Amino acid sequence: VTSATGLAAHARDGNVAWRTGVRFAAAGIIPAFLAGAATPARTANAAVSAACGRCAVAAVRMLRPAAAVARHGIRPEKAAAAGAGLGAVTGFLGVGGGFLAVPALVDVLGLRMRQAVGTSLLVINVNSLAALAARTGTGGDLRWAVIGPFAAAAVLAAWDGKRLAAKISGGTLQRIFAFVLLGVAVFMLADAFT
Repeated sequence: VTSATGLAAHARDGNVAWRTGVRFAAAGIIPAFLAGAATPARTANAAVSAACGRCAVAAVRMLRPAAAVARHGIRPEKAAAAGAGLGAVTGFLGVGGGFLAVPALVDVLGLRMRQAVGTSLLVINVNSLAALAARTGTGGDLRWAVIGPFAAAAVLAAWDGKRLAAKISGGTLQRIFAFVLLGVAVFMLADAFT
């Protein structure tokens, strides 16, 4: 819900690379579905550790100016490979993947930060729906008393975040995102092993 409303706002501002996003998201559908279906057999701590490591690497790469990819032409096979990897992580961990989608779109595919944020929302919507479809009927119950208020607060915060981000340069936004990403990695790792 949060990603869908954010996508509408970013699309209105022209910050969604639709063709790249569709390729990226489409490549992740089957991996997200398969990984989501296989989730009960996984080892939670190992999966979280892998995701934390990937977050930390992505954050460091985003902080290095030399890591920027040339801003001309995105090869379809590169978008497909990155999208398939992100889809698998989304299905495996049960997260939308925005914390990995943005770095992949910036670092691997060379999108500008604002465009990567908008495009990541398209990818998150597609991958999350595929992973949710895989988990439907697996015995987990949806707790609407938690989901409803959480989603409502997240939608409001996303709109506020978008307004705030519009006042910040793309480079500054990328550095802030990288530091937040490092913080998320540390927090997830500490939470997984405590």
